[in-house]
Amino acid sequence: MGCDKKEISILFTDDKKIAELNKRYLKRDGPTNVMSFPIMERGILGDIVISVDTAKRETEKTGETLEEALLRLFIHGLLHLLGYDHERSEEEEKKMQKEEERLLSLVKEE
Repeated sequence: MGCDKKEISILFTDDKKIAELNKRYLKRDGPTNVMSFPIMERGILGDIVISVDTAKRETEKTGETLEEALLRLFIHGLLHLLGYDHERSEEEEKKMQKEEERLLSLVKEE
């Protein structure tokens, strides 16, 4: 993926904390499932923040286990750190979704 020997920090938090971060950094109200903060310097790829509360709620809709939901959100956040952005265009959204599915399939095979 072109990110050998890069460090990532991951914070698993609740809706309250991720809503604060969402407001502070993205100027959006309320919680979200995952946020990524690229750093790209001195061997650091960036930070990923995941709301476990939101992930739990999503499992009710997706039928995933909590572990599967957290893995999906981690991969989604990682792809954002690598420059993927589903909000740019429909084409970018499809590209990101395809890569997310590819990575999930690799992990599920193990």
